[in-house]
Amino acid sequence: MTEAGASRRRLLRAACWAGAAAVLAGCSRDSQPVRRLRFATGPQGGPYNAFGRALATAVAESANRLRIGPVSTAASVDNLRRLDDGSAELALAMADSAQDAVRGRPPFSRPAAVTALARIYVNYTHLVVPADGPVRTVQDLAGRPVAVGAPGSGAQVVASRLLRVAGLTGQRSVRERQLGLAESLTSLRAGTVDALIWSGGVPTPALSALAGELPLRFLPLDGQVSELRERYGPVYTAVTLPAGAYGLPTPMGTIGVGNYLMVRADVPEAAAREVLQVVFDQWRVLLREVTAGARLEPRFAISTGEVPLHPGAVAYYRSVYG
Repeated sequence: MTEAGASRRRLLRAACWAGAAAVLAGCSRDSQPVRRLRFATGPQGGPYNAFGRALATAVAESANRLRIGPVSTAASVDNLRRLDDGSAELALAMADSAQDAVRGRPPFSRPAAVTALARIYVNYTHLVVPADGPVRTVQDLAGRPVAVGAPGSGAQVVASRLLRVAGLTGQRSVRERQLGLAESLTSLRAGTVDALIWSGGVPTPALSALAGELPLRFLPLDGQVSELRERYGPVYTAVTLPAGAYGLPTPMGTIGVGNYLMVRADVPEAAAREVLQVVFDQWRVLLREVTAGARLEPRFAISTGEVPLHPGAVAYYRSVYG
């Protein structure tokens, strides 16, 4: 064999080895297990559930080996308990409930091992009554049946605290009906409750639909914000329902509470970073069905108060924003 022939043979052998190595490397990557995270969201048809389904779709369409499975729940308190007991790895929760979980304050019997990935958007507290009904102020709720949110929901926590700071306890207590949003709307329409308290994005589609068929009155709640902050901390803020929402003729002050994307502390940093990458890449899509006009910015996202950020979240923010 000539020297030229031997050289060609050596080159061919090297190329074959390189191709085989590339195939094996590709097989090795493909054989890596898909990491699946259970995502505790909220009731079917609610904003948390919509966000969870949207995030699951966005993650599945991204180029990684992470998959998210949304789980329907009662929402915030239920979600935090699932994170703590290991039946979920991701969850959404309102800031006040998340703070209670970290502190080990009722309804939690001990501090929960939960962390935050981001503050996602703000819930607005809605106190809604029929426009032709007798309730015109918060104090008019005394002794009346009021839908205050489903058991295990963050809305129920806000409603309970709102009524407490308004002095509607003891002999002046309202008759609390623990109902989810759909049941609350049905009861308000039927007249079996005189008011409903809801915490969610603006506009909440189900409330917009009801406002289109039944004249409603939205009561201002900004007068209770300072007392809530004094008792429970800065998780409560003053926000404004904009003019035009639900047909409101002018802006109306109410109570704002952040929503956190939560994660178990033992979820690997790489998985936490992958989730955040998708959230920041697709936030417009994720928030579209939840609240109008919201933006997700780093300085907003990292504001999780007493709830610590997951190490993967810290690494993500530092790598992207310095």
